[in-house]
Amino acid sequence: MNVQWYPGHMTKARRMMQEDIKLIDVIIELVDARVPKSSRNPDIDELGKNKLRIIILNKADLAEDKMNDRWAKYFTEKGMAVVTMNSKNSSGFSGLNKVIQEVCREKIERDRRRGIKNRPVRAMVAGIPNVGKSTFINSYAGKACAKTGNKPGVTKGKQWIRLNRNVELLDTPGILWPKFEDQTAGTRLAMIGSIKDEILNTEELSLELISFLQQNYPGTLTERYRCQEEQKAVEILEQIARNRGCLLKGEELDYGKAASILLDDFRSGKLGRLTLEFPE
Repeated sequence: MNVQWYPGHMTKARRMMQEDIKLIDVIIELVDARVPKSSRNPDIDELGKNKLRIIILNKADLAEDKMNDRWAKYFTEKGMAVVTMNSKNSSGFSGLNKVIQEVCREKIERDRRRGIKNRPVRAMVAGIPNVGKSTFINSYAGKACAKTGNKPGVTKGKQWIRLNRNVELLDTPGILWPKFEDQTAGTRLAMIGSIKDEILNTEELSLELISFLQQNYPGTLTERYRCQEEQKAVEILEQIARNRGCLLKGEELDYGKAASILLDDFRSGKLGRLTLEFPE
């Protein structure tokens, strides 16, 4: 698949982020635990190269446990603090508070020496579309202070949110980078829903997912859809369409509907805890 998507509002979002970076102490970058590398925007590395960094492995409940541990180790070895969580529930946020204070300890001590007391740590929440930034902020703050939605691109502007006397958050719109040098990354992002389905060939995308599951998670498709996995991907999609009654007029199989069922089941975790990429 050849995946590209960089609407004009993302250029504006990048400029806004560039302006705001000097106002903050630490960048909290959310990545999707199913695709931790592909869901990182290299622009954020470039924009925040002199800033403290925390990686949130979000949606960890949808990814394989042992892979979450391996990815946490991978980022830790690159000098970043890592917190693994599912931001839809409140578990993990007390640990995050401790990590923020630990990561920013030198800055807090420097303020204290200068006589600056009770200045909160200012954190920018960043990430690509649909990794769960707004849900993360709402859960962290304990109230609906940022819009949420299951479509990429819900957050269009910026807003400061005072969490407590120690931390302020700056929410930012999700930004993708202008070009996917690695088309595999673009395909994985399409699988998790970070790129709008309306501009994708979802049937082709579903065949890519089927092939990946055949190779890395054998038995998953058989268990969910009662299909034989020792077939070509397109034959498996055909079986899913038959078994789920995806029919057009004249009893013709509706491959598009079958593809949507497969992608929705993967994204919601109905296929089990699956990780799409593994640490080097």
